[in-house]
Amino acid sequence: MSKQALIVVDIQNEYFPSGKLPQVNIEKTAGNAAKAIEHARQQQNLLIHIHHEFPDPDAPLFTPGSEGVKIHESVAPKNDETVILKNYPNAFLKTNLKELLDQHNIEEVVIIGAMSHMCIEATARAASDFGYNVTILEDACTTMDLEFNGIKVAASQVHATIMAGIEFAYGTVSSVNSYINR
Repeated sequence: MSKQALIVVDIQNEYFPSGKLPQVNIEKTAGNAAKAIEHARQQQNLLIHIHHEFPDPDAPLFTPGSEGVKIHESVAPKNDETVILKNYPNAFLKTNLKELLDQHNIEEVVIIGAMSHMCIEATARAASDFGYNVTILEDACTTMDLEFNGIKVAASQVHATIMAGIEFAYGTVSSVNSYINR
């Protein structure tokens, strides 16, 4: 079996109803993420928490020092679990994520969090490009409704499109229960 890490991306207060960028079904997503996190802890897999912050102290969201940038209590890191601050959608960009994974001889990354169409997709594609086996736990990820050229796209369609793209060429897409039971 490969050495595995669970990467928890941006399950932060900003994405909950009291935040500035609420995501569809974030509470259910966080509950599923908590199950995956607990499983990773039990398996003693490497667990890495990622949180986003814009460096500008006047940023309209993900503002340094705000409540919004804090990792949500439902998935909060424990003890010596690693937390990495990122400033870009790709959790590898200008962070020590790759070095940390390589130090632990990680072969497979399991990715959960928000937003499916931004940070999850960017991180999954980068992980694949770096040669890691990638698994996305789709029911522990979420996104929001989008609009492009006057066309409204429901979050469920955005999410499904991103998961289909990842599964097509970048990795495996699974549910939390399938992950836990494999």
